[in-house]
Amino acid sequence: MHRRELAPLIDHTVLGPTTTWDDVRIVLEAAVEHGMNACVPPCYLEEATAFLDAEPAEASTETLLVTVIDFPHGQGSTAARREAAVAAWNDGADELDVVISIGRLKAGADDAVAADLAEVVAAVPIPVKVIVETALLTDAETRRACEAAVAADADMVKTSTGFADGGATTDDVELMSEHLPVKASGGIGSYEAAMAMIEAGAERIGASSGVAILEGAPE
Repeated sequence: MHRRELAPLIDHTVLGPTTTWDDVRIVLEAAVEHGMNACVPPCYLEEATAFLDAEPAEASTETLLVTVIDFPHGQGSTAARREAAVAAWNDGADELDVVISIGRLKAGADDAVAADLAEVVAAVPIPVKVIVETALLTDAETRRACEAAVAADADMVKTSTGFADGGATTDDVELMSEHLPVKASGGIGSYEAAMAMIEAGAERIGASSGVAILEGAPE
């Protein structure tokens, strides 16, 4: 896959706990330059929106602004998660990545998980991806997480936050793609790794190494 084809599939990401506005600005600059999307913390959305609005119209409209909700543990109340989703949309987010309620899923409360996600999805008119954190789940639990995302009318499922002990695998992507489009995220640092995920069925790549991935791609 050539760079121009691959770039729009990458969410170039900066979400660490020490992330500063300068870190976000660097990611945004790289995303605009290379034609990628940008995934940034919600606290910087207003500044990020203003930054993209100041870019030439063609460049800024090609860069989707993505943020995360209830990240990285998914332990907030439904009301708080819904409110955070609406605030992120109002602050300029084009897409949301919301962490599933992992504990409730593992406890077997699938209906509660789906109902919680459905309220977040219904609260905003933009695409919502559900982060299922596959490294903490069995295959059966991953299937149930995807089923809850389907029941909630989510747009995509995402493998990982990148903060658990393990990231995306091709096996997880194959399993998840049976249910919804997949964003593979966590530990993807090269063109070869990204292509392995895409060949397994991923339609989006989340990575802090977006530039390195593209540099490894044929021109």
